[in-house]
Amino acid sequence: MSVGAFRVAGVTTSDPQRIPQRSSMPAKGKGKAGRESIAYRCVECGWAAAKWVGRCNECQAWGTVQEVAPPTAGVTKARSVTQPARPIAEVDTESAITWSTGVDELDRVLGGGIVSGAVVLLAGEPGVGKSTLLLDVASRAAQHSRTVLYITGEESASQVRLRAERIGALRPRLLLAAETDLATVLGHVEQISPDLLVVDSVQTIASEAVDSSAGSVSQVREVAASLIRVAKERGMATVLVGHVTKDGGIAGPRVLEHLVDVVCQFEGDRHSRLRLLRAVKNRYGPTDEVGCFDLSEVGIVGLSDPSGLFLSRHAHPVAGTCVSVTLEGRRPLVTEVQALVAPTQSNNPRRATSGLDSSRVAMVLAVLERRAGTRLASNDVYVSTVGGVRLTEPACDLAVALAVAGAAIDRPLAAGTIAIGEVGLAGEVRQVAGVGRRLSEAARLGFTVAFVPAGSTDSVPAPDGMLVYEVPDVLTALSRAAFPLVG
Repeated sequence: MSVGAFRVAGVTTSDPQRIPQRSSMPAKGKGKAGRESIAYRCVECGWAAAKWVGRCNECQAWGTVQEVAPPTAGVTKARSVTQPARPIAEVDTESAITWSTGVDELDRVLGGGIVSGAVVLLAGEPGVGKSTLLLDVASRAAQHSRTVLYITGEESASQVRLRAERIGALRPRLLLAAETDLATVLGHVEQISPDLLVVDSVQTIASEAVDSSAGSVSQVREVAASLIRVAKERGMATVLVGHVTKDGGIAGPRVLEHLVDVVCQFEGDRHSRLRLLRAVKNRYGPTDEVGCFDLSEVGIVGLSDPSGLFLSRHAHPVAGTCVSVTLEGRRPLVTEVQALVAPTQSNNPRRATSGLDSSRVAMVLAVLERRAGTRLASNDVYVSTVGGVRLTEPACDLAVALAVAGAAIDRPLAAGTIAIGEVGLAGEVRQVAGVGRRLSEAARLGFTVAFVPAGSTDSVPAPDGMLVYEVPDVLTALSRAAFPLVG
């Protein structure tokens, strides 16, 4: 290349005028302000990004970020008021009165029943029993002279009909349609004018007005907004079934949970018949109630007294077992913790848990080793719950400690003993909420001895016929437990 020549963008020239200049036009995908005109969103959680990425930075899911069209900006102008604002005392409350769904456990969670015009989002893992529960609710509503429209987008009409026949949910006023188009669903609503609409599920319904696949963020937002608008205009109670992500969160945009009136989570172990229904959000009632259901071959049945599911039956006391009372919302549930301590030759003894938080159990084992002198370093320790229930409340720590200590020395607690309390790292037993309700439930089921944190009965007297030991720490609890122990 000769002196004075220029090489720019792959072109060699000696004339500076022929040097290619950078274009002043905006780059592809850029707006007037230099921002990206095409956005990308995660179909699982709704996280937005300016460019495509393989993994969502919010929910850490792979392959869920998809391209969506940008919203069109516009100016909203004021319009004439059709119904003037009224003093709040003059607003009619008849439309906010609840009516029973026929399922007592569901009514408990919803706050007495469902409100006309309310939109309920029911989320849960696949196979947990969402469709079975809602089909039962639809059948009971139709039995009480209410018109129910059941939209299925995941199954065919014949599949739903077979399930309804199996659980005895065939009713003349229960109408069924297998649709995945939003306009067709709204057409059914216009034609039938139902009192209750069930959509199973909101992720399978798509609108032709949105250029994306069913289940995407924009589709879920449009479908939910349309169904909510129709429900409010007609005073029609609506239940939407929602999918969950692998982490247990509700799939779709977060705005979906803000739009609906009630958000319920349906939980349960696939290998257990017990199902729990919790209200995460409720504009018409409390969010601390829990409904218990038993899922079987003939359908799903509400359990008004599920405590018996979490207790094992022994002819004589067994070492390594202890009963506690946990609060699921405001409902006390009597549950049993079982422990097994076995010698091992391994340099790394096993610590296995089922139905309990493994890190919390490890903390209780460390407290027993350090504060109470229980030798566990050369033993495998297995801790489990009965009935497939999952205990996450710290109030079960003392029951875990007594069960493990009893298994270590192979001496059982006396029959009819319960333990309630949170264990701290210093070995202290801390107070927990609702001790009065816990003791009353245990006394109703025939328990006669209770270990509770110190000061628990100052404001709440012990139930009649129950001997209550107030223990300030784990060491005191173990020494007190020596009196009812069977040698």
